[in-house]
Order: sequence, then structure tokens, then C-alpha cells
Amino acid sequence: MVTAFRTRRLDHTEFPYVYLDATYLHVRNDTSQVTSMAVVVATGITADGGREVLGLDVGDSEDEVFWRGFLTELKKRGLSGLQLVISDQHAGLVAALRRCFQRVAHQRCRVHFARNLLALVPKSHKDMVAAVFRTIFAQPDADTVSATWDEVRDQLAARFPKIGPLMDHAKAEVLAFTAFPRAHWSKIWSTNPLERANKEIKRRARIVGIFPNPAAVIRLVGAVLADMHDEWQSGDRRYLSEGSMALLKPNGNTGAIAALQSGELAPRNTSKAHHSAGRCPLPCSGSVMLVPLPRAPAGRDRVLVAQATP
Repeated sequence: MVTAFRTRRLDHTEFPYVYLDATYLHVRNDTSQVTSMAVVVATGITADGGREVLGLDVGDSEDEVFWRGFLTELKKRGLSGLQLVISDQHAGLVAALRRCFQRVAHQRCRVHFARNLLALVPKSHKDMVAAVFRTIFAQPDADTVSATWDEVRDQLAARFPKIGPLMDHAKAEVLAFTAFPRAHWSKIWSTNPLERANKEIKRRARIVGIFPNPAAVIRLVGAVLADMHDEWQSGDRRYLSEGSMALLKPNGNTGAIAALQSGELAPRNTSKAHHSAGRCPLPCSGSVMLVPLPRAPAGRDRVLVAQATP
């Protein structure tokens, strides 16, 4: 059953959005040594807004040859219609994407990038820097997102110089989502949609402890993902509305979609999603201004806060 699921054809529809992520399990190798191996999972959003599990494999997440083989196999099975790949910045994966999907945009997961950013900040400033960084994703349109990124970059780099080059280098990939419909942003700016799958894989793996070989991993993880895939297919609600997905087509229906194009979310994504997805700690009805707090007593350093202007 798992083999049939992993090798099934994917040419029954197009998949504009594809998510790639890896989680790590303990597996014995050919010499009986216990090693940490990556279980990579691919899921996709169909042309009508549904979700499917596309594939899985076990290997080295930093190895380009491994990722190239995985992506090539997806293409051989009929994967098509890609417009955006959402993933972490695994070195091997990024290199493989450039070879296998040369005309497809890459969205670098904003959650993983935030962790990289916070690694450059002293512990006492992490919460405030994280809050300031999240304001970037609370903006209403692509131009404002880009401008806010630059403002945040300049103010944070003034205190933490290493942040400047990191944000400069990553801007295009972390903000790739802004080229797509506003209604999709909270679903495509990170690999969070795969979080449930990874948690379930980890939960089941804890029962096993150490897998005897990679084949055992494929059998267990494949069964977990097949069940999840079936659940998605039997669900009544699409992950993204069919109307908003039509915006991805050059000549898509423009009737009731005008509101979506201006930023209004589909019925299942209420306006509260603007805050919950971006975890914005402040009102965002207006533009965002970053200001320093007054100097604290006893000569403590000032920190940045985000303040919304009406």
C-alpha cells in the first residue's frame, strides 16, 4: 500500500504550491551504527485549493544529489504547474531547486529565517527583535512589506551589525510570497502547514525509538502520510478557496474575486488571520513605525519596539 501511494501518478491536476520539509529520526545504517537521517516530505496545493501528500524519502537533507533525485522523481510522476516552492534553506535543496525547477519561485520559510535572525541577538533582546520582525508580515500589500523590511533591517542592524547582511541576502526569498494573491500569504510564507505531519511522524517514531533501517522508516511514515492524505481528500473544506486559486491563472475568473485581489480573505480565513498568522503583537490598521524606548534606568540599553500609527 505504501509503495503504491509513494509511486502514484501526479498528473491528474496541477500543483501551484509545493511544500518541502525534513524531520530527523534515528536510523541504523549498513554498519549498524545509529545515525540521524532526514525524512523529507512533499505536499502540494492543487489547482482548486485542495491538499495532497506528494512524496517522501529518507536521506541527507543537505545533499544536493539526494534532493535532485527526489525532485526529479516527482516530475517523472507528473508533477506540474508549479509556481512556488516553500521550504527551509537546506543547502542541498536550494541547489537542487535551481536545477530541477529553474523557473519556479522559492519561498524561504519565514519561521526558520526568524530563528536564524534571533541567533545573532543577545537573549535579553530576542523577544523584542522577534516582535519587530513580525511587523513586516502584518502589512497590507507587497510594497509596504518591502519598505517595512528595509526599515526593520536598518534599525536592527544599527544595534546588531550582523543582521544587516543576513537580511539583505535573504530578502528576495523570504518575501517571495508577496508576488502571489494576498489571500494566500499566511498559508505560503512558511512551512507551517507541514507542522502537523511532522509532529505526527515524531509521535509515532518515539514509540519505535531507533529504526532498524531506512525501509522501516518508509513503511511507518508512509502509512502515517497515507492516512493524512485520505483525510484531506475526504474533507469538506478546501485549504485555499477555489476562487482565490483562480487568481493564479492569467485569464482567471474576475467576478467575485475582486475583493480577494484587494486583500480580503476567503470566508474560512477571517480578518483575524492577519494577526494570528503573523503573530503581530500590535494593532496594524495603519503603517508601522519603529521607535526606540526611552533609556532605561541604571544605563540599560534601549530596545526597539514596533508602534502602529493611525
